[in-house]
Amino acid sequence: MIGFTSFNFFSLRTAKPNSSLEKIKRSFALTIIFFAVLFILLNNIGDLNNIKSIKIAGQDIKVELALTSEEQIRGLSGRTSLEDNAGMLFIFSNSGEHFFWMQEMNFPIDIIWFGGNKQIIYIKQNAQPENFPETYGPAQDSKYVLEVPAGFADRHNFKIGDRVKFVY
Repeated sequence: MIGFTSFNFFSLRTAKPNSSLEKIKRSFALTIIFFAVLFILLNNIGDLNNIKSIKIAGQDIKVELALTSEEQIRGLSGRTSLEDNAGMLFIFSNSGEHFFWMQEMNFPIDIIWFGGNKQIIYIKQNAQPENFPETYGPAQDSKYVLEVPAGFADRHNFKIGDRVKFVY
């Protein structure tokens, strides 16, 4: 005959009838879980590999992710164009000085840097392919960089300090 006992997650022993202490422990654990989930949802923390688009100043931008070193080195090089409401989002493992150039680019772009707090810190508008090997970047550390078609940032009134929201 197989016997079953209920398992108490919080004390690693078989459960006894609920005492007030057990109820307090359970309530406390559920409260902690609730606030952890709420914090994640409110801070828009998710799996960076699953970002589908970003939103800046009310503008939705479909993004292609550049996560690996190889993807980041290649970037948009060799392409002939980029859709108007689309961009490439570079996600770096660490905040730092991330400078960009226009090697093997075939069209001008706007390049937008933002920090780990997801606020825009620098915008290079209308970076031209013929300006290679000139490099562009902010005087402060960034964690993310977005490349969009030239003129996009101006058309949508992006400015330093605008918040960026990831959409999963």
